[in-house]
Amino acid sequence: MEKKFRQEPSEIIKVVLFGPESTGKTTLSEQLARHYNTVWVPEYAREYLQDKWNNERKTCEAQDLLPIAEGQMRLENDLTRKATDLLICDTDLLETKVYSESYYLGHCDPILEKYALENQYNLYFLTYIDIPWEADDLRDKPKERENMFQYFKDTLEKYNRNFVILKGDKKSRLKTAVEHIDKLLKK
Repeated sequence: MEKKFRQEPSEIIKVVLFGPESTGKTTLSEQLARHYNTVWVPEYAREYLQDKWNNERKTCEAQDLLPIAEGQMRLENDLTRKATDLLICDTDLLETKVYSESYYLGHCDPILEKYALENQYNLYFLTYIDIPWEADDLRDKPKERENMFQYFKDTLEKYNRNFVILKGDKKSRLKTAVEHIDKLLKK
């Protein structure tokens, strides 16, 4: 069972957009994939939870997190095989772990935690909260953006992940991300 939460081996460079909701991760993922002529891994939780909301009018519950993690890794592993030298990930299991802990009083399923820490990426882009909040059916913490940003940053530091904070408008963020990805590709 646990195999479905594991990254398949790959030599390509993987970067993750990481941070609180409504901070431009999806937009930047799409821009970077276009810039590098590669694929990007969408956030599976959005599709899963939007379907749940549309069908049941229910929000995320703790028992949804393992199916979300499984779907995220299935997407990542499938798209890794289609990527060029680079894969852009709109999220990862470490982000799911952060949300699990913040929504469910510090709890994270041990399987989710194990693979959130085992799966590895070359670089994280931590998206700052300096862009306007955009409400939708799933976003629910507009007043907690600063605390959530700090939690995301603390998590990257705690687990010694390589990361860069992205601030500013879309153009500035793209420029900074491209500079850092180009350095990875040259190695």
